[in-house]
Order: sequence, then structure tokens, then C-alpha cells
Amino acid sequence: MIALAMLARETQLSFRHGADTLAAVLFFLLTGALFPLALGPSPEMLARFAPGIVWVAALLAALLPLDRLFGADFEDGSLDQLLLSGLPASGVALVKAAAHWLVTGLPLLVAAGPEAIMLRMPSDLLATLLAGLLIGTLALSLLGTAGAAIVLGARRGGVLLPLLVLPLATPILIFGAGAVEAGAAGLSPQPHLLLLGAILALALPLCPIAAGAALRAACE
Repeated sequence: MIALAMLARETQLSFRHGADTLAAVLFFLLTGALFPLALGPSPEMLARFAPGIVWVAALLAALLPLDRLFGADFEDGSLDQLLLSGLPASGVALVKAAAHWLVTGLPLLVAAGPEAIMLRMPSDLLATLLAGLLIGTLALSLLGTAGAAIVLGARRGGVLLPLLVLPLATPILIFGAGAVEAGAAGLSPQPHLLLLGAILALALPLCPIAAGAALRAACE
């Protein structure tokens, strides 16, 4: 019950200040729209690069709200109250990751379909793209939450955060785009999706534990 109440609080606060979600979605769409200007309007070329474009844009857009994930609560003292709420610190981090996915990852997942169509991706590959993004954005939220907790209170934490998260997110990008490319080549995307699932299975217990330890250290 405490976790659900905390999740409801986080989502209400995020929707009350919806600029972060809107900025992430607009960044995602605008980043994808820039690639045709650089690569040219050739439908064949755009269709070939569309999976990588969508994944790179989604990865970068998911990073935008992360510096505020714990920052506001840390500054006004709310983070201390959350850690005293009865949930372990890892549970608080897991709730934060779930809230980040609901207000950022889920809107990006919804926007990915129109983005892929704009980039001339074949419609029969959309299901593979969205399946990979569903798993990948969940893993990105967990990795991003751990990264945001680790740099909490650090000078220039907003600069350090992408440098910490992007290398860790590289396998997600590779396997996510690879699943669509395998489908386009007539191969099964299942191995790539299973590898994404394995990354998520590892991140689900490890990232909240790491984030919880970082939160306790930041509040001491």
C-alpha cells in the first residue's frame, strides 16, 4: 500500500508539472525529424536507418527528466521523509523508476509508432520495434534511476548523469535495433528480444539496490 501511495504521489506530481514529459516527447519527435534532413528524403535509406534513429532518439529523450528524478525531493527534504516512510531505500528507488517509466517511457512508446511511420519503416516491423521498446524503456528507467541516485548531490550532476548512463545503456540500444534489423532481413527477432529481457531481469533487482545505497549515502 505504501508503494502504491508513493507511486500515485509521484505520477500526480509529474502530471501536475507536465513540462518534463512534453519536453521528452517533443525532443524525441524533433530528433527523429532531423535525420531525414541530414540523410536525405530517400524512402529506402530512411527505412534502413529507422530502427536506429528511433532507438537513439528514445534513449536520449529518456535521459532528459532524470536529473529532476530525485533532485527536487533532495532539495526540499522530501527525500528524507520518503526514506522514513517504511519502504526500504531500494523500494523507494523502484517506485521512482516505475513513475519515470509511466510519465516518460510510456509516452515515448506511444510516440514511437508515428515516428517510425514518418521514417518509412515497414508496417510489419512495427510490432517488433514496439516490443523491443517496451522492454528497453523499462530497463532504461531502472538504469537511469540508479544513475540519478548515484550523482545526487554531486557538482555538475546533470553533466555526469548522461556520461554514466549512456555506456550502460549501449547493449539495450544494440539489441533493440538489432531485433528490428533481424526482422527486416527475414530472421527471427526473438534472440534479440530475449537478450533485452535478460538485461531487464538483471536490472530489476540490481538497479534499485544500487540506487537505494546511493540515496542513503546522499542523505547522511
